[in-house]
Amino acid sequence: MDFVEQLKSSIDIVKVVGDYVRLRREGAAGRYKGLCPFHQEKTPSFNVNQARQFFKCFGCGVAGDALKFIMDIEGMTFPEALKYLAERNGIPMPKRHEYNDAESRMRGALHDIHDIATQLYRTALAGPQGADARAYLQKRGLTKELVETFELGYSDPAGQALVRRLSSESFTAEQWEASGLVRKRNEGTGYYDTFRGRLMFPIHNESGKVIAFGGRALGADDQPKYLNSPETPIYKKTATLYNLHRARNPMRKANRAVLVEGYMDVIGVYAAGIGEVVASCGTALTNAQVRAMHRHADTVVVNFDPDEAGANAAERALQILLDESLHVKVLALDGGLDPDDYVKQNGVEAYRAKLDAAPGYFHWLADRVRSKFDMKTSEGRVDAFKLLLPAVQRIPDKLERAAVASDLAGYLGVDPGLVLDQFKRAAIERRGDANDRRGPQIQQPPAQKPRPEIPPLERILLNVLVSNVAVRAEILPRLVPELTENFASHAIFDALRLLTDGGQDVSFAVLDARLGDTAKTLLHEIVAADEIGDDEACLAQAEACLRRLNEDFRRKRNTELKARVKNAERSGNFEEALRLMAELHSLEQEASGSGAPRA
Repeated sequence: MDFVEQLKSSIDIVKVVGDYVRLRREGAAGRYKGLCPFHQEKTPSFNVNQARQFFKCFGCGVAGDALKFIMDIEGMTFPEALKYLAERNGIPMPKRHEYNDAESRMRGALHDIHDIATQLYRTALAGPQGADARAYLQKRGLTKELVETFELGYSDPAGQALVRRLSSESFTAEQWEASGLVRKRNEGTGYYDTFRGRLMFPIHNESGKVIAFGGRALGADDQPKYLNSPETPIYKKTATLYNLHRARNPMRKANRAVLVEGYMDVIGVYAAGIGEVVASCGTALTNAQVRAMHRHADTVVVNFDPDEAGANAAERALQILLDESLHVKVLALDGGLDPDDYVKQNGVEAYRAKLDAAPGYFHWLADRVRSKFDMKTSEGRVDAFKLLLPAVQRIPDKLERAAVASDLAGYLGVDPGLVLDQFKRAAIERRGDANDRRGPQIQQPPAQKPRPEIPPLERILLNVLVSNVAVRAEILPRLVPELTENFASHAIFDALRLLTDGGQDVSFAVLDARLGDTAKTLLHEIVAADEIGDDEACLAQAEACLRRLNEDFRRKRNTELKARVKNAERSGNFEEALRLMAELHSLEQEASGSGAPRA
């Protein structure tokens, strides 16, 4: 067996996908559903079929096997995904499958460079050079265990330690520069370390590999305060959350994510026993980062710094979080403290109590709005409510939307009648906007060609033949091409015949690889939607389908032959008429027996 097929047969796609997507069992055993990790959706349309070992999203159309999923979710090449799954499952990988294309070799080299840098920085932190960094960490209350857990390090102030280390390895200058950890001098020759004299925070991808770094300055004159890795072939900061690889399991357990602003805040909250804490990586919160959280939890508690910059960032984050249909709470800590400082000054239990009691985001927004208007006047209260109304309208559930609006009106001291009036106006405006969007001045995209309807008989037969080896061996030789030539899925049946006639093992993945895009889409939709029974039930279903196909074929052939006999008689071609009548008689005799029709 080929190694790729061996690997696929040795792993369970439900476990592979389940590390990234919360799946729930649906219908028959072996079928699971969850929110798609590849596009924004509110209703789950992402399906995983354990029996066929493939996934399919009926929202965005993405589909494939476990290898394809890892390639898409982690941004890996095929050889990288192969190596990743082999290592995760303890399966030795033959040398012929090692990286053999330029992109995979580059990405593999960058991962190796980051591993080397991580160890180099950690060693430096523990050595004589790291004294100031260790003193800073001690001052911030970080224990040795936390330093080890988060793999913190220190970069050489002279900016040559990493260059020297990489020089002793077999990396190319192109790989050095692509890593973002080494830079070429603008003047003269040679290279220098990007990070110099900084406390180093490794940034991991969701599977736990170091892909970037954040470096904190230790001196007041060293700017910027935080320096982050540039984007590279293995690091996209807009799609990465700091600490997600550690936080995803606690997030699922608590069904909650705690979103903070910085690396130290993450570590401080983690030290309080709150494992579900993450932060964006030196960038404003993005839709991709929000979807990454939503894959593991339905509620997000935003706990940004209490200053104006933090409050503005929280307000911007709310809109993105609400667009993903997350339940959002905001924790505003008193005393002007960020999460890390609050934990240190007030203790773990005090922070946990605050976190568990965090209010819904509307009350936090209402307090923000109250500070901008004169709440002693009716005009000020109405203006405040109008400013909050767009956020209220974003709530998808009508009853919840009405309840929140009423609650806010009472909180702001606004007449409840105004709430109903504003809701009516907003609804009219939305309808007007929708009509405008439908106007002739906007060119609509061409309508997609409707997919063909697949009759139940065709769906059942294809499912049984794909899923059951014994039934396929019994039925496929009797399923002659004439019976399936008018099927919408005829290309799939033809591929099944070719694979079987060639003596190949017919798995879903092998069949899928032999099909064009249209046939692939049909295959995915058919096998994802239908269930299969045991061997006995499958054989009975297949036999019933085959009998029906033969009957339909004979009936159609009978009608055609009778018409041809009449035409031959009208034209005086009696010899042809007699031949056709003999064929018609033979066909009628077959109808009382069994077997496939004659070609």
